[in-house]
Amino acid sequence: MTSRVVDLRSDTITLPTPAMRQAIAEAELGDDVWREDPTVNRLEAMAAEKLGKEAALLTASGTMSNLVALLTHCQRGDEVLLGHEAHIFHYEVAGAAALGGLELRTIPNDSRGRLHPKDVEEAIRLPNIHYPRTGLVCLENTHNRCGGAVLSEADMEAVAQVAHGSGIPVHLDGARIFNAAVALGMPAANLASHADSVAFSLCKGLACPVGSLLCGSGEFIERARKYRKMVGGGMRQAGIIAAAGIVALDSMIDRLQEDHDNARLLAQGLAGLPSLRLDPASGQSNMVILQVEGIPAVEFQGRLREAGVLVTYMGGQRLRLVTHYGIERADIEEAIQRIRAEASALT
Repeated sequence: MTSRVVDLRSDTITLPTPAMRQAIAEAELGDDVWREDPTVNRLEAMAAEKLGKEAALLTASGTMSNLVALLTHCQRGDEVLLGHEAHIFHYEVAGAAALGGLELRTIPNDSRGRLHPKDVEEAIRLPNIHYPRTGLVCLENTHNRCGGAVLSEADMEAVAQVAHGSGIPVHLDGARIFNAAVALGMPAANLASHADSVAFSLCKGLACPVGSLLCGSGEFIERARKYRKMVGGGMRQAGIIAAAGIVALDSMIDRLQEDHDNARLLAQGLAGLPSLRLDPASGQSNMVILQVEGIPAVEFQGRLREAGVLVTYMGGQRLRLVTHYGIERADIEEAIQRIRAEASALT
């Protein structure tokens, strides 16, 4: 492998900024389970304000935020409707079923991560002794497995209207909601406004070392605290985590545009190669999805690794490349050259 590696596997590999490290070292701490950590309290208030919700809850991860949300919204035996490409469905270890007794029922995502409102309407269960109750509809924005696709406010509203019309709450897996907001040029609160709860990650594009926030009404978050404790999320002096999150919400959101610009440059640089095809949403936020032709995608992933470009295998013939804090334009230009060289060798 070449000595200079361009790591595009995920925005989870970001390292905290110098300002975050300083904030962590100087954080004022208390016991968060007793709600006595002032740094956590400040972060939760900031998160709720950013998302236009009454309250927020710090959790250890996006998976924990989503699980706590599902447990809080639903009763055992309920059915949760979500996209067939949803992160909750693919990557969260069936926690909803194992720990919540919940059934996940999938609806087709289109190539840009959207659910068709008519499909949602048809999937909602009517009251019947034979059926589980439809307890929740889940959306995702940006959409990971659909190439970082950005759902518009109208996309969100259309599904929420169907769900709410049947008395069903909506949860938004907004792990990268600030990427969506930056891409659309609007406040994240606009996108969150149609969901009853929303989770977002601190440890992806915002570059914190750990953490996620679950936001919703005051009553919802009060109930969610008990489920967070149940799944082991009472983290005591969690201001160590929250301090970095405060820096992120203060200073790291606007810079996401740099990641988007780099992803667009990457997509443009790889377009038109006979052995690679781009998914439609590539470059819309901070992701590029490549469809490899001619050889197995895992083999091409290995060739890129040897060339000093790290990417993620997404199944089938798909590879994912993610831009993030720590990756500069020069890194993207270098990655384009190396990927093009490896792709040319396939023809």
